[in-house]
Amino acid sequence: HVQLVESGGGSVQAGGSLRLSCVVSGYTYKRPCLGWFRQAPGKEREWVASISPGGGSTYYGDSVKGRFTISRDSYKNTLYLQMNSLKPEDTAMYYCATSGRTYCSQAAYEYDYWGQGTQVTVS
Repeated sequence: HVQLVESGGGSVQAGGSLRLSCVVSGYTYKRPCLGWFRQAPGKEREWVASISPGGGSTYYGDSVKGRFTISRDSYKNTLYLQMNSLKPEDTAMYYCATSGRTYCSQAAYEYDYWGQGTQVTVS
């Protein structure tokens, strides 16, 4: 039974920073690609970033490139998203997800398991 549990969300002023965490458990198959997505009220779910199974490759959406950093600690089965220089438009529910594919996709439908989300509010 795969579970993903996010934490670290909260309210912050513009220009501030937050670090999101996502603990992945129960994934007994090969190490997955991990990703972060976000969804603001009334908007579609948006891909934020992904990291390859070994952690050697990272990918970012244009809106967060240079401000956010994705990383993973495979020993702790934990995914991170360091968010700096936050903007009001970063306000959303943030979700972590796993993908068993051999590549890291930007498409939400290619991710198999999802966390419950953690809210980030930037004012």
